[in-house]
Amino acid sequence: METRELRYFVAVAEELHFGRAAQRLGIAQPPLSRAIGLLERRLGAVLLERSSRAVSLTEAGSVLLREARVALEAVEAAERRTRRAALAATGRPGVILASKAGASGELLAKLLDAYAAEPDAVTVDLLLCGIGEQERMLREGRADVALLHRPFDSTAGFDTEELRAESQVVILPAGHPLTTRVQVRMAEVIELAELPLPRWPGPDGTYPDGPGPRARDHAQLYQLIALGRACWIAPESCRSQLREDLAAVPVLDAPTVTTVIAWPPHSRSRAVAGLVRAATRL
Repeated sequence: METRELRYFVAVAEELHFGRAAQRLGIAQPPLSRAIGLLERRLGAVLLERSSRAVSLTEAGSVLLREARVALEAVEAAERRTRRAALAATGRPGVILASKAGASGELLAKLLDAYAAEPDAVTVDLLLCGIGEQERMLREGRADVALLHRPFDSTAGFDTEELRAESQVVILPAGHPLTTRVQVRMAEVIELAELPLPRWPGPDGTYPDGPGPRARDHAQLYQLIALGRACWIAPESCRSQLREDLAAVPVLDAPTVTTVIAWPPHSRSRAVAGLVRAATRL
């Protein structure tokens, strides 16, 4: 299969309309229809059910849509990494480090300082991401290395080194009754806090259903908590960034959060290797 065919198929599968897909691709509809028909014949499978009123995916089509998205993302990531390698070869080396905004601040500062002290250090461009975005940036080739947090971020397919493991706390408005406690359990947070957890956008930008307020970033979240609209369970290191109108209480049975530095296993970047070495020495 050619990447062109995959792009054509993904457009039709997402639009479920040949006319809209052709417009999105900037081509005429007849060649698009022929390309999809040729792809089906080559695969020996019907990918789309067509009628005069609608287009729908078959089971085989659903499988190809998932696989095609992964394949196209891999091609785009390869293009980005190749361009950056070419820039490095012309004397403009650098490395892009993705990290969640507002998380691991102290660790990140120490890492950047430690790496900058290395004799062969290059420029580190910091890519501060929203919740869960740094994993996607690394998979898409928009970043060379990332700080990820298990169990929230998936490290499948990456090489990793563990940097820190920490317990979690619940962040509440200052003066909330639970802030007089030395520690709490998850069930008590749910039953006694009487504040919902925030809802974060998914990879497609949509928010899950639920009672909690929508949150885009840490600044907005802290404002919601201070106003008594939400509470949040977060790694203990977040304590250092809390405002005076917020308080944190340890949660005994919350899962441990492990911060790792992650990179693609096929990476041959000397800068990435140097950054990982600096991180593991901290």
